[in-house]
Amino acid sequence: MSPPNKPASEEELRKHRCCIASGVSGSVHRGEDDIKVDLENEILTAVKNGYTTFITGMSRGPEIWAGNIVVRLKSRFPELKLIAALPYPAYEREWDKPWLKKYEDLLQQADYIRTVSPAEAPCALQERNRWMVDHSSFLIAVGDGRVSNPTIRYAKENSIPVRFLQG
Repeated sequence: MSPPNKPASEEELRKHRCCIASGVSGSVHRGEDDIKVDLENEILTAVKNGYTTFITGMSRGPEIWAGNIVVRLKSRFPELKLIAALPYPAYEREWDKPWLKKYEDLLQQADYIRTVSPAEAPCALQERNRWMVDHSSFLIAVGDGRVSNPTIRYAKENSIPVRFLQG
């Protein structure tokens, strides 16, 4: 008789997690369709490299687009999981209706939701981004590629490879 399956350690799980972060909402300069094609290609490459869990910060734009791509790819790769990392409760409360609908729809399809801070605070977004990096071994970053971006800088400081996609 074989021993029962031992749950994977956090270290082992992290090896198969990729997080997706973007710059400040509204800082995207390329067309949405072009960015979505690049995101899908990068996510597919990550899947080929053994990544099965994707963490999105649920910000408007590339992070929500990426989450929707992961959800859609689950039909081809049923092992994929999506984690929605929220900085604080009601993060989306001031969004316009179209983005709010996209946010709520994606949140319902997430396999796990992690709210990092119990309340809105000046540092909550940075805490959320650090949590995502701390629980991943690869970062797909959409933006201008500046290392001055705190999330990118934090990933590099912690030896997490970063793949830049022009935003």
